[in-house]
Amino acid sequence: MTSRAKRFWRVLPVLGVFIASFQARPAGPASVSLADPSPVSSQPVPAAHAIVLGIAQDGGIPHIGCRQPLCVSARRDPSRRQRVASMGLVDDASGERFLIDATPDLPAQLESLNQGRARIDGRRPVDGILLTHAHIGHYTGLMYLGREALGADHVAVLATPRMAAFLRGNQPWAQLLALGQIDLREVEPGREFQLGRFRVTPLPVPHRDERSDTVGFRVRGPSRTLLYIPDVDKWERWDRNVADEVAAADTALLDGTFENEAEIPGRTLADIPHPLVGETLSLLAAPALRGRVRFIHLNHTNRLLWDGNAARSLQVRGFRVARDGDVFPL
Repeated sequence: MTSRAKRFWRVLPVLGVFIASFQARPAGPASVSLADPSPVSSQPVPAAHAIVLGIAQDGGIPHIGCRQPLCVSARRDPSRRQRVASMGLVDDASGERFLIDATPDLPAQLESLNQGRARIDGRRPVDGILLTHAHIGHYTGLMYLGREALGADHVAVLATPRMAAFLRGNQPWAQLLALGQIDLREVEPGREFQLGRFRVTPLPVPHRDERSDTVGFRVRGPSRTLLYIPDVDKWERWDRNVADEVAAADTALLDGTFENEAEIPGRTLADIPHPLVGETLSLLAAPALRGRVRFIHLNHTNRLLWDGNAARSLQVRGFRVARDGDVFPL
């Protein structure tokens, strides 16, 4: 064998690794936080399920104006970004897909939601969008359905009467209605309604209701129940008992905005109240509730996003941070 041939065979394995590292990756949700120690499930995905499509508070990660390492690294490396909190409901038996909240990350979240879907109507890429309230991370993604972007065709949007009135009375949301790009349907707080094979109950929760009321959702699938409450002021202000509501669900995705009241210097939690993660833990300490709760809607200041020790301590107590791409059978 010539010396040139020998050099070729020595270099070939390295070349193969180099080429493989540049192969295209399948589209999917944003990468999860390195702080979360929970394993990725390899179990088959059930026909009816919920999927997490984002875990961040309304501003996402990287957060505007943020100079902490979490945000700086996310600007440099798109795989470290976190999308704004949202949830998808999938029924592969019927082919239906529903979205909870229209976030500023709506285009990417619809792509994730529709992965594997046999047929997609280009102007109606989702069978319905459920809205929790009128804060920017939860409804402003509707703008992508307008004529400047998708030019959608009567996408069903489900909202409480007060939230619906806000959309009808303000631009550019009223234009979506006028042009037939969304089909606004009112749902009554506290009253269960059918959504494909899912049964959904909007649960009113106390929150800063400047422009609309706020709801979470209880979703009953063919075999399991999920509770989704990304925003609440304080559990003690709720007219329901959070422990009872979690006990009645198989999985609960709950407001985990702040871990510590000192996270936001110069601002007070009295102006932007949320239950601290520790407060929620103390209310849900019963052994029967262990393993049911995932925290969602984390602010960029929340150390559970990057502090592995804090995340592991949370897991030891039976709780976890939700991850973009998590799937829960329904």
